[in-house]
Amino acid sequence: HAHARQRKSRSSPPEEKMILKTEGIVLKRFDFRETSRIATFFTRDHGKIKGVLKGIRKDHKKFGSNIDQFSVNDIVYYFHRDADLHLVGQCDLKAFFFKIRQDVKRTLAASYALELVDAIMPTEEKNEPIYDLLLRYLNTLEDTDDVNKLVHVFQIKILLLSGFRPFLDSCVVCQAKISPKMHFSMKLGGLICENCYGNDHSATHVSRGTIATLTHIEKHEWENILRLKLTALTQKELKFILNNFLVYHLERHMRSARYLK
Repeated sequence: HAHARQRKSRSSPPEEKMILKTEGIVLKRFDFRETSRIATFFTRDHGKIKGVLKGIRKDHKKFGSNIDQFSVNDIVYYFHRDADLHLVGQCDLKAFFFKIRQDVKRTLAASYALELVDAIMPTEEKNEPIYDLLLRYLNTLEDTDDVNKLVHVFQIKILLLSGFRPFLDSCVVCQAKISPKMHFSMKLGGLICENCYGNDHSATHVSRGTIATLTHIEKHEWENILRLKLTALTQKELKFILNNFLVYHLERHMRSARYLK
């Protein structure tokens, strides 16, 4: 994709067969056969993995967690290099996020972030900054009153950390400086000026305030960003640009996005 940086693995691959222990967030799960369950975890140390928990539905005391979606767990699993599905031998609950589960909009916002991480991250590629981002997002989601802003912050940060950052420094075609007449091109993955706009049907006008907001969120730490106030126009533009940019470059729609108003 245009202007996407090459992502590199941040850790050495595990050995052929070994027992691994890590912390992981449940991205999704489904029942498997009569007694078992399969879950996709995004882990701190080994990236995205898929594991089977045998007998969890038959004996609820076998594991210390019911592997609910977006719960945080300590897991031990048996890694085999040639397998896409690993055997989870131990799973203990660390965080459940009760407040998120009690609110429909927060639950949808959590589900959206999980779906985005699952779509962006390759299997078994460690990315601890994105893991920390997701965990911080879930913790903040427990108490925030501005769910929409938090979703936009997460979108911008995960694009930056995964190497899909949109080009916001100047016109992506001619490198002209940012002006009030800038457009954002979904196809080219960044800003284009009035002269280069042409017949780019994927482009939409974007205000300088929204561009400034995007770059501010990219550059600043979490606590600083949470104090940022967004105008109604900026909220509207961010929603349109980020949602469509992600769909364009991931080549898939996020199912949970349609419920986030």
